[in-house]
Amino acid sequence: MTSETNDLQLAADFASASYDDWRKLVDGVLKGAPFDKLVGTTSDGLRIEPIYRRAANIVPITGRAATAPWQVMQRIDHPDTAAANTQARHDLENGATGLALVFAGANGAHGYGLAPTAETIERVLDGVFLDAVIAIELQVGPQSRMAAPHLAEYIRRKGISPGACNIRFGLDPLGACAVWGSSPYSWEEIVPAVTSGIKGLAALGFKGPFAPADGRVIHDAGGSEAQELAFVLAAGIAYLRALEGAGIALEAAQDMIYARLAADADQFLTMAKFRALRLLWARIEQACGLTPKPIFIAADTAWRMLTQRDPYVNMLRATMATFSAGLAGANAITVLPHTLALGLPDPFARRVARNTQLVLLEESNLAKVSDPAAGSGGIETLTQQLCEAAWSLFQQIEKAGGLFAALQQNLIQRKVAATRAARETDIAKRKTVLTGASEFPNLGEAHVAVLDAQPVALESYGEAKFKFDALPPIRLAAPFERLRDKSDEILKARGARPKIFLACLGTPADFTARATFAKSFFETGGIEAIDVPAEASPLSPLPSGERSALKASGEGVLLSSRNPSPAPAPSAPERPLPMGEVTYFSALAAAFKASRAGFACLCSSDKVYAEQAVTAAKALQAAGAKHIYLAGRPGERETALRDAGVSDFIFAGDDALAMLQQAWQRMEQT
Repeated sequence: MTSETNDLQLAADFASASYDDWRKLVDGVLKGAPFDKLVGTTSDGLRIEPIYRRAANIVPITGRAATAPWQVMQRIDHPDTAAANTQARHDLENGATGLALVFAGANGAHGYGLAPTAETIERVLDGVFLDAVIAIELQVGPQSRMAAPHLAEYIRRKGISPGACNIRFGLDPLGACAVWGSSPYSWEEIVPAVTSGIKGLAALGFKGPFAPADGRVIHDAGGSEAQELAFVLAAGIAYLRALEGAGIALEAAQDMIYARLAADADQFLTMAKFRALRLLWARIEQACGLTPKPIFIAADTAWRMLTQRDPYVNMLRATMATFSAGLAGANAITVLPHTLALGLPDPFARRVARNTQLVLLEESNLAKVSDPAAGSGGIETLTQQLCEAAWSLFQQIEKAGGLFAALQQNLIQRKVAATRAARETDIAKRKTVLTGASEFPNLGEAHVAVLDAQPVALESYGEAKFKFDALPPIRLAAPFERLRDKSDEILKARGARPKIFLACLGTPADFTARATFAKSFFETGGIEAIDVPAEASPLSPLPSGERSALKASGEGVLLSSRNPSPAPAPSAPERPLPMGEVTYFSALAAAFKASRAGFACLCSSDKVYAEQAVTAAKALQAAGAKHIYLAGRPGERETALRDAGVSDFIFAGDDALAMLQQAWQRMEQT
């Protein structure tokens, strides 16, 4: 390349821009408003600035081997062993490079899973070549703790060399205790059982790793990124200590532990979390006198972000989660199929889950880059902030006596509960949007197919001698979906959903925004918003004589976008109404009655509300409206509006979930 070519740089003719230049422009737009209006915060209270300078002197974080693809894992969780085997062989034949055997009762089973028997393992793995490049991951719970020795025995009988197998055994009693909120045994009793199991598998020649530090426990329960990382660190160090106490050298124990994290649709936070874990674990290894090695990190796309409603959006969520975990160096990724919240996924959903990874690997070539976030000011800052927040919480857990003791003291559970409550409040207020569930609902969405399989009934695994608060998995959309479920049940039983009549005042420019908001608001809760068809509307253009009277007086009201009229609204609705307006509000009442809705909602601009809302509310109340809402804040006319019959006001930032729950209570009482 010649020097002449080198001079042809992009934007060479423009003056260089600095952060200070950008800040001056921003301050001009803010016009005296505080800059912090542009600053976001995470659930850990970490600041997210609107723009960052590039981070200097950054070394990429070592994770997955350079250019090596992550393992494309596929869940095997069908309770029927023949069906599970068919799924396993089909997935491996079509691009999956690993199988996650999910047993009933495991964290992540979500009601289904394999039976924890030797026969199940033999039948499910029939035809699967375990001594090839196939990775196997066991996800076990208290009822399936014998799955690991059953698998080891199966491999022995098949004559397969344990050293040739790539198996993560999933022995995680701490994760199980946290999810279930109880344990039949103390930690002192658990340690020899789990370490003897690991030592026995290692003696047979299995390479492991054997014990996962599973952050999904915290993420699925609604916790924060720092809480998830702290839990993983505390679990990992607990297993390290247990193995060392059982006579295993730390250098060997180091390779026996792996981590599992949840990946969700927040790209930057997910990437920062995976990167932070590698830095944090390296710090623990150094404190133990070990030479740091990149810890194996398995990723599952997040359970809590899945929705039952409009489940196809889950494909987008999973794609972003996979993208983020893959770029952040995850060693293995399991994509939860988009219909898992509805039941066992059918072949189409499983194919989409598998191909989500294959497209990103084979067509987008994401594995060809190593730590592309290195040097990014935003992600580097988030990574460092997460490291500091997680380490602080990890130290609190250590001071409490370790993870099991911290669970007994409910130290972790209280923090997760506070975070979950704040998260649920944001969702209830629709500050955090769940597309298809808390926003943009589709009451007419088509049925989505899942397999005809019943959830697995679990037996007790022993008397719970040690009890503490549980950390069960949740889905953030569930409260809104429960209201939609009620609506579906009523539709099935009565042939119609609960309805609300939208009384749109003024011109389309006046009411369209708030009518759209109100429709989404109520239908999010399964309450159908009624819009009267033009050809059947009693709000048709007025007779010519009445129209002339309105023109002569210069007064009138418009209640439907399909029947536009240039007549201005009256400025004082409390005065005696002209003949045309009497007719018009009579039409409003007739339209409400024809809708067969019990409730009504006024929708328009603040200006039109000031002129017409009181009269319209009185007309609706006289027509039998049991409850009247107004879309917007009440302002100074609240008393007059309430006196006229308006009972509630809906607006952005209010607790939508609580308002909808109250609406259902009123409906059930009438």
